[in-house]
Amino acid sequence: MSSPAKTIGLTRDQMAERAARDIPDGSYVNLGIGIPELVAAHVPQGREFIYHTENGLLGMGPSPPPGEGEPELINAGKKRVTTLPGAAYFHHADSFSMIRGGHLDLCVLGALQVSDKGDLANWSTGAPNAIPAVGGAMDLVAGVKTIFVLTQHVTRDGSPKLVERCSYPLTAPAVVDRIYTDLAVIDVVEQGFQLVELAPGVSYDYVAERTGAPLTRIEDDPRGAGS
Repeated sequence: MSSPAKTIGLTRDQMAERAARDIPDGSYVNLGIGIPELVAAHVPQGREFIYHTENGLLGMGPSPPPGEGEPELINAGKKRVTTLPGAAYFHHADSFSMIRGGHLDLCVLGALQVSDKGDLANWSTGAPNAIPAVGGAMDLVAGVKTIFVLTQHVTRDGSPKLVERCSYPLTAPAVVDRIYTDLAVIDVVEQGFQLVELAPGVSYDYVAERTGAPLTRIEDDPRGAGS
């Protein structure tokens, strides 16, 4: 009997923990639906993050254990959450005033596709039965200072999610700063996708083969790592 295949790359929780390490202390942070929600459970020791959810809560804590928590205390993904000391509730319109007014430092979003120019497609595949509206993501990428994407590197059928050009409807063009996947951390720079870090046990060639656009390494940049 053959042994099960070894899983390559990071788990979803490990991806969330890795992204949390790059969030500056004291940041006001919005977390998108899906894998980004897991970031709420990962705050590095000695730092404080103030998590925001667009349905009207500032000071959001991690999700409670299954079956616990308040059924009316939820995030934008309709999942139960907790609150931290000093948390505040407010109207949906006030929440979007915070977003559109540039008062949030960083947002972590999921993605269907990201182009090497930082274009983001994260709300629809364009199929006839797809989600009918973009929701709050378009406001977030327009109003938040820094955009992180947290996503699996490829789709279930193995197609790259990091591409030269998005084939799905765009949420916004040229907005993504950094991408965290199960295989790597990748920056979007003027030249395209640039590798920052590989997941343990993952090679550059393995990631490059699963990326639908050229992937450079910092040491390959003729300007040098310090430029």
